[in-house]
Amino acid sequence: MTNVENLEEILVGIEQVNGVSDALLVSRSGMHIAGDVPKGAHTETFVAMSAILLGAAETATSELKEKLKHVNIELDRSTIVIATISARALLVLKLNPETDSEKILADIRPHIQKMEEFL
Repeated sequence: MTNVENLEEILVGIEQVNGVSDALLVSRSGMHIAGDVPKGAHTETFVAMSAILLGAAETATSELKEKLKHVNIELDRSTIVIATISARALLVLKLNPETDSEKILADIRPHIQKMEEFL
């Protein structure tokens, strides 16, 4: 099995977690690595803008001398969470609106640790 196949399998496991509807991996440079973007989203635009959003948040908060945990984007019917999981990759999650992003990130920590082996 290739690294991408292994990553795809792990992402499917993350999508099984209650409250997660979509999960994908994006490179820091904004390229798609694995997983499917939310239905109706254009892949190249969605992954590039996800990387840009996280990068902008890191730049904007760099003077605060604190580590950025993740970015939440609150929408009408969902929440997008963008989190750094390695020096090369970001995890982008689409969550149901009432879902606690901190709890989800804690719940999927074992999946993230498995991903790190393939990145």
